[in-house]
Amino acid sequence: MPAPSTRTPKHAEISESLRKAIDAGEYGSGDRLPSEHQLVSTFQVSRPTVSRALRELQHSGLIERRVGSGTFVRIRGPVACNRQLFGLLIPDLGHTEIFEPICGQIAREAQTRNASLIWGDLGDVNDDADRRAILAEAACQSYIDQKVSGVFFAPVEYTTDDGMANRRILDKLSAARIPVVLLDRDAVDFNRRSDHDLVGIDNLRAGYLLANHLIEHGHRRIGFLARHRSASTTVRRMAGFREAMWQHEIDVRHEWIRFGDPGQSKFARDFINSGNFDAVICANDDTAAMLLRTLNTLQIDVPGRIAIAGFDDVKYAKLLGVPLTTVAQPCQEIGVAAVNTMLSRISDPELPPRTVLLEPSLVIRESCGQDRHDSSK
Repeated sequence: MPAPSTRTPKHAEISESLRKAIDAGEYGSGDRLPSEHQLVSTFQVSRPTVSRALRELQHSGLIERRVGSGTFVRIRGPVACNRQLFGLLIPDLGHTEIFEPICGQIAREAQTRNASLIWGDLGDVNDDADRRAILAEAACQSYIDQKVSGVFFAPVEYTTDDGMANRRILDKLSAARIPVVLLDRDAVDFNRRSDHDLVGIDNLRAGYLLANHLIEHGHRRIGFLARHRSASTTVRRMAGFREAMWQHEIDVRHEWIRFGDPGQSKFARDFINSGNFDAVICANDDTAAMLLRTLNTLQIDVPGRIAIAGFDDVKYAKLLGVPLTTVAQPCQEIGVAAVNTMLSRISDPELPPRTVLLEPSLVIRESCGQDRHDSSK
């Protein structure tokens, strides 16, 4: 399999070019940008590529698109953060792999804006989520004491306190009037929305993509498995799974969705047998990897007997005994969007809370019984 390309996507090149032009003052506050037709001609790309580039700038608050009029610069002056200090508060860093490339891109993006970035030291607490939450609160107070300009925060997952530590962190930052951009997930339940900007992927679409692929390749009895106290993103992925099943006129029975420990043989066996599943979608790659290992000890063949899929496309997903079908997150794009969202929040604190959702992509490998070259977005 050829090594993945590191080339910057064309839509990202276009959005970055326009952002730099605005920062340099080539387009001032209220100025009209070139039309989509002009940008297509200038950059020699398709119209959907240009539209995607403009959507990213719009989501970051840098431009506004007026129906029938065109696209205009929204804020005055260069979007820069000279001498500003930002904090990274990522309790699950080192435990959830997607945050490493996201944070790396945030650091690179901040550097290009002459900003400083500090990382909260949460130590080595292994799999103790509650301990990570305690240390995250201490790091939060440190950021407040240092009067940072903003904080990028990924709420800690799998805690036993029903997310109270996450909410205390946000309350403290709000009281200190420090802007927050949430990464990947919100700190409240699925049926609520916090008062902070959020940047991540469209998890509902991610769940739909994965379930729809499995259904189109003959799977009909599909279970959904998550660990207890998972992040709210799990519910959105589950909703996408349900939507795909509904569109294909497949009833999802109550027992087809379960929360439990995929590392426990009895639980895994009972779950698989309860629905006589021919496929299982796991809430993330970590859960899928644990289930694969358990099924191997139970001598349940993957993908011969059952297909397995996950989310995130972490580094080891393709290195498992059975390479894992999954949904990839555009981590670099998330990092760029997070910084742009933070800058626009600082420029206009009165903006309503925004949710910036980037497009996930399907990565097909052997665990679903399909050849890795049979891959689509």
